Amino acid sequence: MKEFELKYGCNPNQKPSKIFAKEGELPIEILCGRPGYINFLDAFNSWQLVKELKEATGLPAAASFKHVSPAGAAVGMPLSDTLKQIYFTGDIELSPLACAYARARGADRMSSFGDFIALSDVCDLSTAKLIQHEVSDGVIAPGYDDDALEILKGKRKGNYNIIKIDPNYVPDPIERRDVFGITFEQGRNDIKFDDSLFENIVTNNKELPEDKKRDLLIAFITLKYTQSNSVCYTYDGQTVGVGAGQQSRIHCTRLAGNKADNWFLRQCPKVLALPFLDSVGRADRDNTIDLYISDDCEEVLADGVWQKFFSTRPEVLTKAEKRAYLDTISGVCLGSDAFFPFGDNIERAVKSGVGYVLQAGGSVRDDLVIEAANDHNLVMACCGIRLFHH
Repeated sequence: MKEFELKYGCNPNQKPSKIFAKEGELPIEILCGRPGYINFLDAFNSWQLVKELKEATGLPAAASFKHVSPAGAAVGMPLSDTLKQIYFTGDIELSPLACAYARARGADRMSSFGDFIALSDVCDLSTAKLIQHEVSDGVIAPGYDDDALEILKGKRKGNYNIIKIDPNYVPDPIERRDVFGITFEQGRNDIKFDDSLFENIVTNNKELPEDKKRDLLIAFITLKYTQSNSVCYTYDGQTVGVGAGQQSRIHCTRLAGNKADNWFLRQCPKVLALPFLDSVGRADRDNTIDLYISDDCEEVLADGVWQKFFSTRPEVLTKAEKRAYLDTISGVCLGSDAFFPFGDNIERAVKSGVGYVLQAGGSVRDDLVIEAANDHNLVMACCGIRLFHH
């Protein structure tokens, strides 16, 4: 297939629309559905992300993409019983790839609603069973087991978007795009990441365990495919907060930090014990939990509201309780797609349990940022690499 006609572009009024290969064939097969313009943007960006995660870590990887930025990304680490509960995995026996997708989807379940999925490995039955029960637009993978493909083809009344990509495809090193009738050209961002990222540790604390190197790698590879400015918090083999597309870096750090806080708070005892009615579906549970752990907790517990979701009225989760729970969190990793211009980013990050930081460095205020990191005994590496993505 050399080209594929799309229903429309980013919006219904943007016609005609298609994807095509300037030379040779497209490196994909469409096995089901009719992916759209934004679907393909999500598919091709997310595929690059999981491919590079797999190359860097040696583990199966998955990503959950929305609006050309990752809502979550992860590698195939086993899930604890708590994570199985908050990720709604049920009694499915989880393969490493299924663990990666459960983590990617579970990083920010509200943002992942209606996601596009990328898988680094052939989609197996275990992973397909997880995808089957989530609201999603489509999936891209290097292949699909027959039983997995049968399940996926049954989604969305047989219109679920399933893309198979050639894992050996290598794009042209020069990329181009047109904006306002003007053609932009640049070298493709083919930078690869390894332990050399951590050679320049600038803080007094230089103890960087191997699992934290892995999590910082996940953060940086995720940032490579996140709309700038961007900041990413990672923990235990997955993203837990991605802040994308903010004009101010501190706003990125706050946004991603708030998402990380929510991810951890979903695991606190009061949330795990919420007495949901059996009739309440996953999306409504996610939305209700988000309200419950927010400053609007009273809203969801108001008379006439809580009865829609719970069998009994839960106790309020107070600000003091949330802060006390979050103060128990440590060992979180943080990556930034460019340097931190002020120490306020560090001060915000430590409130979410950050102990390890990877950033470009190069700010005229690097000394102040390093001082802030030292004040909290953080490990911070400055690698000199900027990852703006637009």
